[in-house]
Amino acid sequence: MALFLTLAPFAAFATLMLLTTVTASLAVAAALGLGLIGWDMFRGRSLKVLTAGSAALFLAIAGYHLLARHELDPTTVRVIIDTGLLTIALGSVAIRKPFTMQFAREVVEPRLHGEPRFIRTNYVLSLVWSGAFILMLLADVASIYLPGTPLWVCAAIAFAARNSATYFTQWYRKHVRAEIAASATTAAA
Repeated sequence: MALFLTLAPFAAFATLMLLTTVTASLAVAAALGLGLIGWDMFRGRSLKVLTAGSAALFLAIAGYHLLARHELDPTTVRVIIDTGLLTIALGSVAIRKPFTMQFAREVVEPRLHGEPRFIRTNYVLSLVWSGAFILMLLADVASIYLPGTPLWVCAAIAFAARNSATYFTQWYRKHVRAEIAASATTAAA
């Protein structure tokens, strides 16, 4: 559940972009990102690369908007944010520390953290989320190169990508648990 909560600043940003200015949307998303970091620290949880990276990304772009003489257009901001999110996700895989592992370690027994299945599961989930982030980025890029593309099409692609990754994450965790239970039953027999 914490992984999905980490995406709240992105959801707030996307929603507010329809209602208000880019700067206000970025400021709210940055505040939410910082709030999530504070909440995790208050609850004694670890600082997560996705949460910290997202907050830094929103803060940097919001800071630019406050200091610059002109605002970036909304599509450019979405491309920057989606690229940053994808970079965080793929970067975590590249350095062999899939970003989902930080969330999983808080809900899985410590004795399982070094298990190959636990590690493989987190690679799979991080790559699935990276795929969703790629689709979100491609939807934003499409709106640049195909300017006639309605906003709802890009929003629908992003929504479908995020929800697909969410459902896959829930299904895959249950699937892995069922495999573990089946292995334990077979071993006990």
